[in-house]
Amino acid sequence: MPDQAILSKPLDIGGVEIRNRVFLAPMSGVTDEPFRRRAYAHGAGLVISEMVASGELAKGRAGFDLRIRHSGLPVHMVQLAGREAAHMAEAARIAVGEGADIIDINMGCPAKKVTGGYAGSALMLDLDHALTLIEAVVGAVDVPVTVKMRLGWDENVLNAPVLAQRAEQAGVKMVTVHGRTRCQFYKGSADWKAIAGVKAAVKVPVVANGDVGSPEDAGTILRESGADAVMVGRAHYGAPWTAGEIASAASGVAAPEIPSAGSELASYVTAHYEDMLSLYGRESGLRQARKHLGWYLDRHAPSVGAGQRKALLTCGDPRQVISLLNEIFSQPANARDAA
Repeated sequence: MPDQAILSKPLDIGGVEIRNRVFLAPMSGVTDEPFRRRAYAHGAGLVISEMVASGELAKGRAGFDLRIRHSGLPVHMVQLAGREAAHMAEAARIAVGEGADIIDINMGCPAKKVTGGYAGSALMLDLDHALTLIEAVVGAVDVPVTVKMRLGWDENVLNAPVLAQRAEQAGVKMVTVHGRTRCQFYKGSADWKAIAGVKAAVKVPVVANGDVGSPEDAGTILRESGADAVMVGRAHYGAPWTAGEIASAASGVAAPEIPSAGSELASYVTAHYEDMLSLYGRESGLRQARKHLGWYLDRHAPSVGAGQRKALLTCGDPRQVISLLNEIFSQPANARDAA
């Protein structure tokens, strides 16, 4: 089984070299350009766009171009979701035209609004149709194509090894597996050992995903799955540096600077907030940023008073939001409790 030190080594994905093997997972509404830039700066080996609906992108719906916007990083990877082969192919061409170096196909999202449209993990119920999408994307672009999936739809349909093998035969260059079924959503614990079945079925790199949040988790998932790399998702909430910390632990080299508490953290969160306003505009940016502000509070200021928290997350004046951030993060814990 792979040793944790392998995470610090480069990985080749269809001719594209990735600097290490700890990846930021694509997360809808989370891994936009400002978030990806931060995760990469902290040392993540690969960062992936949030899921993009292929039909909306192919039809030119306003706002979807922001989701594939190039962040200026060495490798630009875009994840697409959809049900129609023509839309998937066209969306892939559009993404490559915007500079995408790798296209990922989402066959793992468990959200009802996605599976209800027979996309995401619903495709694991119809592997023949899933293959038509893979073949359409591989045939449409000259860059590597990858697939992200779950173990299966439910405990009675654990067909990830079969899908991975067929995807490899169709030209896919990497497979990522979340160690849960669709019907589990995010309940219970990810089954890291089950990912080993996918690793045994293919020769392309396999990335293990699900419940990885620390260097210890990364080492265990590698040993149990035999995977070539790990992908970290929800552990990044309020901590864009998580993948970088894991990669640094594997290499034995200190991680790029992580903001400490107080004014340093307030400045970091403020810069993230301002970047989101710049990307989305004030009105949309205010809405988009609130969940991130909430996660920063949950992780770094959990004792903040209910009044301050509500004021921060409902305020419509960016200047006041920044003032509140400085006030909250500069307070000692006992002062937050009293607020």
